[in-house]
Amino acid sequence: MDRHLPTIRAVLALATRLGLGVVFVAHGWQKLVTDGVGATATGFGHLGVPAPTISAWYAALVELVGGVLLIAGLALPVVGALLFLDMAGAFLFVHVSHGVFSAAGGFELVLVLGLAALLVGFAGGPLSLDHLIARRRGRTAVLDPAAA
Repeated sequence: MDRHLPTIRAVLALATRLGLGVVFVAHGWQKLVTDGVGATATGFGHLGVPAPTISAWYAALVELVGGVLLIAGLALPVVGALLFLDMAGAFLFVHVSHGVFSAAGGFELVLVLGLAALLVGFAGGPLSLDHLIARRRGRTAVLDPAAA
């Protein structure tokens, strides 16, 4: 089993990036295209989000582009941090006052998405474009501590 652990970890990291990326793409698409940034900004304003138009653009673009980059495994540390900040804003400005459960508008989903984005951003695994680029530049050990 031990000899298969690196492969299992790599596949699980990829699966996590793919699932998380799809969720972020869907939410970014909703804000940008389905509802539109104007409606998203109006909604953010009603929820008390500061600078609602800027916040709506940030959330829509970070979620959409960040989700695509998660799927590709590109710029993972930056994307993970930006998505974490996006979810931290949703947590602080919208959900924390509603308790834990998302059915009541609570923070459970944004907490899990934000922390997962941060984790995947810094442990995206070897099945990523970041890893491929680093390997071609001779820096695999930087992204894969197990290779050190």
